[in-house]
Amino acid sequence: MIARHNFSPFATVPRFSPIEGTNMTATNRLLSDRRCGDQNASEPDYALASAFLESRSASCSRTALASDRSAARHFLLWLGRRCVPVTSVDEAIVDRFARHRCRCGRYSPHELKNPAYVGRVRRFVRFLEDHGDVPVVADVEHIDLHLTDFARHLEAVGYSLVCQRGYCSEAEHFAAWLRLSRIRWLDVDDAVIERFSRHDCRCPICRKRGKLLEPTGPAHRRRGALRFVDFLRQRGAIPSAAIMAQEVEEPRLSAFCVWLKRHRGTTDETIRRYLQEVSRWASALGPDPAAFDAATIRAVVLDQAPSRSRASVRMTVTVLRAYLRFLSAQGECRPELIHAVPPAALRRLASLPRYASPDTIERIIDSCDLSTPVGVRDRAILLLLARLGLRAGDVWRLRLADIDWANAVLCLHHGKNRQPTRLPLPQDAGDALLAYLTEARPPAREAHVFLRVQAPFRPFASASEIAGIVARAVARTGIEGVPTGSHLFRHSLATAMLRGGANLESVGTILRHRSPGTTAIYAKVDISMLEAVAQPWLGGEAC
Repeated sequence: MIARHNFSPFATVPRFSPIEGTNMTATNRLLSDRRCGDQNASEPDYALASAFLESRSASCSRTALASDRSAARHFLLWLGRRCVPVTSVDEAIVDRFARHRCRCGRYSPHELKNPAYVGRVRRFVRFLEDHGDVPVVADVEHIDLHLTDFARHLEAVGYSLVCQRGYCSEAEHFAAWLRLSRIRWLDVDDAVIERFSRHDCRCPICRKRGKLLEPTGPAHRRRGALRFVDFLRQRGAIPSAAIMAQEVEEPRLSAFCVWLKRHRGTTDETIRRYLQEVSRWASALGPDPAAFDAATIRAVVLDQAPSRSRASVRMTVTVLRAYLRFLSAQGECRPELIHAVPPAALRRLASLPRYASPDTIERIIDSCDLSTPVGVRDRAILLLLARLGLRAGDVWRLRLADIDWANAVLCLHHGKNRQPTRLPLPQDAGDALLAYLTEARPPAREAHVFLRVQAPFRPFASASEIAGIVARAVARTGIEGVPTGSHLFRHSLATAMLRGGANLESVGTILRHRSPGTTAIYAKVDISMLEAVAQPWLGGEAC
């Protein structure tokens, strides 16, 4: 039998400092007075358990301390009998302890079925990690300090108190899970965060461990981990690579990006779409551009899934030609292969531009609730789209410095043709924009005009969010049969101008078209002009 020791949870024991190196001495004493596998070996030295209890005595009741003492001493006894050194303890060892067939004398085997009891063991292991008895990977120093600064950052950028608590809780949870899983911060990626979001929580922190509800539970974990990782990367605690470096791994594609930017003046958004398109069929062309032939190039365009739209096929043709021009400029393939790309049928005049009547446009604008900041912001966006025919990208990139209030002019520097343009600001659009800036815009130091209404108050991620605002406004009105994209206002403005007597040149100036042929598609909606030039039907009665 193992002799019982008179043990007090409040006994005075020496504190172990990883700096002084005395913690390893205590670990070695743990196994010094017994023989491996001997059931009659002397009881282990419980100095580590005593230090653990002393650290928790100020914040725990006597009942909780008794449970902590039982769990810690039971775990140490099991380690000693299995000849497992404390320095090798990890989550797998704790799982083995929780599943073992307990014959540890005075300890009840029923306790191992209690998750709270095993959780106390994990808390004890965390204490040993904090004091250096169990080595852990610490590639980010002072993580507790980063957690404190993260909480201050959330408060500074305007998160509500509930959001602050939620994000801080998940950040602490993520840090504990990484250490428990022995995963380095440098190895954190989307797959690691997804594992964390769906793990069965047994982490050694005081949390509710109920059933993980779908989809809110994993979403909260994922969101908190992403926020904290982004914060660490912004502070330089975790190295972050540029987005282009992450997306472009092949040197030839990287050089293609540089060529598009330097020699073609392509925007970053267009480069991103070109890269996605090239990566879709680059393997079909083969690794050696010198071996490209006309049959392979034609197959890239012709052998496509039936589900791909005509616009997608045109994108393939455009990007393939640009890619072949780049390769021929680099001397890697024959220049004449550019002519092997088959043309994509472009039926520009086959259909009418989709538009809405002026009354419908006004109903969509009036659907915004001006009693909320979101409604004030959305109305300003819709009026800019409707009165000036702006593209979604123009509104997304609009900055405070682009508004000339003295002359009532908008200065657009980031249009599709990348030429600076000055447009007159109508009265109602200017009033709506001023109301948003003075009443509804969050107090953020951002150059962009339109921001999100929830913290952190950042600009929209892309122009597609402007299209989403339009789609929600159309849905609120209950109008059916009209497009839901932002170009609805652009097409409707051009149609209204033509029917009001404006010529195509004026429409092209407002819409900032470089080619008159682009504006010519709106000539089909000028019914009065078409009636004036229509010729009588010579084939008798119409069918």
